[in-house]
This record gives sequence, structure tokens and C-alpha cells, in this order.
Amino acid sequence: MTSGTNQRPAPGAPDFRVEEHVTLGSTNTACFDRARAGDTGRLWVRAEEQTEGRGRRGRDWSSPGGNLFASLLLVAPEPANRIGELPLVAAVALAEAVDKALGTLQLVQLKWPNDLLVEGAKLSGILLEAEALADGRQAVVIGFGVNCVSHPELSLYQATDLRSLGFQVSAERLFEFLAASLAEKLTVWAQPGGFDDIRRGWLKRAAHLGNRITVRTAQEELSGIFADLDARGHLVLKQDDGRLRTLYAGDVFLPGV
Repeated sequence: MTSGTNQRPAPGAPDFRVEEHVTLGSTNTACFDRARAGDTGRLWVRAEEQTEGRGRRGRDWSSPGGNLFASLLLVAPEPANRIGELPLVAAVALAEAVDKALGTLQLVQLKWPNDLLVEGAKLSGILLEAEALADGRQAVVIGFGVNCVSHPELSLYQATDLRSLGFQVSAERLFEFLAASLAEKLTVWAQPGGFDDIRRGWLKRAAHLGNRITVRTAQEELSGIFADLDARGHLVLKQDDGRLRTLYAGDVFLPGV
């Protein structure tokens, strides 16, 4: 792996570039640094190790060597009014990349909105962040962390890694499949009605669909049946009184967890 700011075409996605490092604080942070410096986007930043990785809601993300840490910078992505769908686009792309890299068929399930699970244990994290640039454009960064050879002990969830599951794949090899898969899914997403295809792909892998779940949002905790995803990828919860509630963000748990 190169170090510094050398860039090359991304594997399997020649319209994207990749910048590779041995160690970084955070690949998401590095992407925003490039955007503020004038990068036009479609840039991957990858590191062998992160020292300041972070997850959703500001949680720490364990980032030891051997696992995959990569973030994609998009500048002024279109359609801008549908950026909220990108976490699900990313999840479907990563799930398909894992299958292609391992030669498996639907190994992973998806827990709303974008966690990959294998036998109920968390395999990866995806973090989408956005920032308005000085020129008025929006920088969007999609960060991926995948447990290839090790996994942390998490307080909220059980975790796993590919090596523990019996699969041998390097972070570099998995990234090649991810770069190609996400480029393909972003092209689909940008087309009129393209998210319909992404949504169907997500639902095919949906964990807990039709089952009772608890959703913890920043404001409240709700329980009910995971009924569906709406047309924009939001979770539709059927509450005990029969009413449907659409949730735009939150953490999903099984009852008793």
C-alpha cells in the first residue's frame, strides 16, 4: 500500500480515484479535508489502520490492522434531495461485494439502516456524514469499516469477523469488490426511480422484517412489528394499536436486548 497522497484509478471503478495510507486518524475526516481543499469528489480514501475511527452517533469504531477502512467522498451528488437514501445504497453495495469476494450467496443480512449481520452478529459499520463547503456545494462522505480478521467486543451488539466465520479475504481484495459494487449502485440510484431497485435489494436481505423489534431514537423508544421500508428507505413500524409509524433514524434491537 502506498503512503501519502498518491492517487490512482479505483479498482473496477475507473471513474473513481483511490488514495491509500498505512495509518490515518479517520478516513472520513481525510475525505472532508480533501473536499475543503477543492477535491471534486468521487475519491476513495483507504487506510490499513485508523487511530480515531468513529461510528454512528459519535461512537468509537475499533480500527485495528487487517480490517477494511475506506471512505468515499462525493461532492454535490445528484439527486441532492435524495441523499438520505445513500446509507441503504451503501449497505446493499457492501453486502453484494462481500458475497462476490467470498463466493457466497446472501451471506449477510441487513439491519436497518445499514448494518451488515451474519447469524445476528455485526460484521461492519457504515457512517454517512455531510458538510456544506465554502462554495455552497455539499460534501458527502460514506465511510465503511468491515471486520475482515478481527472484531471488537461491543456493548450494544454481538460482533463477528470474516476470519472467525471461516473466510479468508484481505481488506484490499474486499475493497476492490466494494469499489466496483458501489460505483454500480450509485449509477442505479441516480436514475429516475433507481432507488426502487435498491430498496428491493435491501428488503431481500432484511433482518427482522415481519418480526417484533424495538427502535431507539434520540427522543424515544418504540416497539412493534417491522412492517416495511417506505419509498425513501425509512422504517415502517406497526405499533401495538395497529397504527403505522414511519421512523427516519434510530437503532434497532430485538426484544429483550
